[in-house]
This record gives sequence, structure tokens and C-alpha cells, in this order.
Amino acid sequence: MKTVFVTVGTTRFDELIESVASEETVRVLSDLGYQKLVLQVGRGSVLPDPDSCAGLVVDAFRFKDSIAEDIRDADLVISHAGAGSCLEALGARRPLLVVVNDRLMDNHQLELAKQLHADSHLLYCTCSTLTQTLRTMDLSVLTPFLPGRPQNFANFLDQALGLH
Repeated sequence: MKTVFVTVGTTRFDELIESVASEETVRVLSDLGYQKLVLQVGRGSVLPDPDSCAGLVVDAFRFKDSIAEDIRDADLVISHAGAGSCLEALGARRPLLVVVNDRLMDNHQLELAKQLHADSHLLYCTCSTLTQTLRTMDLSVLTPFLPGRPQNFANFLDQALGLH
């Protein structure tokens, strides 16, 4: 079953969950052949019902000890732009679409997403452009992020955040 996994990490990002579960986005996901939507909603107040997205099987939860299996089982990961969530999805070599929370002040997440996108490791958008990004995305342009070099990732984060 072709699956999309959505994660907000430990944060509250109701706008992302609402955007993914919207009628228009659900229609686009169905048109792309996705059949299942797994939502990790974190501390948010939005927890979609299993029958809330017509045409998709929906599984929603707040937290688990590990989301590694959800990521591994996904054909597409849609994530907030937290470094931990990005690194976990990229390390599992799953196609990643990062949704930047443009309502955050001093948004280092945007810098991280821009740099990883410039290096062809992920696609990124905001909640307002999510549906259009899904409609036009080409996952074949993404290249693997090679794990196993923590210092390289630390240097990359420093560069992306302007600390170097």
C-alpha cells in the first residue's frame, strides 16, 4: 500500500496536519497513487479521524517510542523542518518533503531546508504551497544524504545556520 508518513516531531504544527488532511491535498495524494496516510501529530490539537480523508486509509497518533518503522514503511515522508526529523528521514533514504513553519520567528528551519534542497536531498515548501508542491514534485531528482559522518552533519548545520 503506497504510504505517506507525516511527522511534526515533538512540536505542535496543526497547520501542517490540517493542510495534509485537507480535501484538496487528499485528492492530490490519491491522484498520485497514495493509499495510506500516517500522521504523527505531536502536541497538536488536530487529530484526524480514521475516516476523515476520503479515499485514504488514515492512521493518526501523537507519539511513539520510535517512528523509524513508520519512516521505513513510507513511500514519501512529509516532515516539519526540525533537524532530527530531517536527518532520520534522510538516513532512512526516504523521499522527503519538508514543510517549513513560516510562522516561526528567527526561522533556522528555513535555512536548513534551503541548504538540503540546494544539495538535492529534499524538497521543501510551506503549508500554503504544499498542495501545489505535491502536484508538481519530481522525487527522481533527489540524491541520497550519506549518513555515518556526524562531524560533517554538524559542520553542515553550522554552515546552514550561519555559525561558520
